[in-house]
Amino acid sequence: MQNDHLNSQVDIDALPFSQACENNKQPILEVLQTELKGFKHVLEIGSGTGQHSVYFAPRLPEIQWQTSDVTSNHRHIAAWHHAYPAPNLSLPLAFDLAHDSVPIDSDIAKPYDVIFTVNTLHIISWALVERLFVLASDALPVDGKLIVYGPFNENGCYTSEGNRQFDHSLRQRDANSGIRHLEDVIDLANTHHLTLSKRHAMPSNNQILVFIKLY
Repeated sequence: MQNDHLNSQVDIDALPFSQACENNKQPILEVLQTELKGFKHVLEIGSGTGQHSVYFAPRLPEIQWQTSDVTSNHRHIAAWHHAYPAPNLSLPLAFDLAHDSVPIDSDIAKPYDVIFTVNTLHIISWALVERLFVLASDALPVDGKLIVYGPFNENGCYTSEGNRQFDHSLRQRDANSGIRHLEDVIDLANTHHLTLSKRHAMPSNNQILVFIKLY
């Protein structure tokens, strides 16, 4: 169901809510509508509250949208799915990047041909960023896509004062987190047979990076 506003039958105060998801969902959707043409099965890593999944799935009806996250977030995602169900939207699979392999939906025979993640690379440690690319490369077929959204530094510099302040706050909270350097991410991807095919500039000094699995 394609609701641009919250269903009047749903108590928004009872649902977990991310303002960032609300702010970026439409610009991300516009990119996905182009980048996902011809693809069928998306694994979203780090589905968070679930807001993105309930917005994207009904607007991408040709895509089976599989959510995943650590189990502590599953009740939040399920609450949004219950409020805004879609036939191509799947309840979350358990996935802890630190310990798990890419989760498999046993009800769907087709493998994932896209892995999608929003605002994760700067939250997790660099060791987990490396693991994400290893797992994505192993799971994706040739010509599959890894699509990543978030802020990135370029040429060793912040792309905005806002990103500099954001990076400082991230590192104060967790010294292992922080905005990643675009060049480091591209080099990491190349190491695992993933090549950058497209960059999309996004609002608030974010980007979408689209990597394609070569072999």
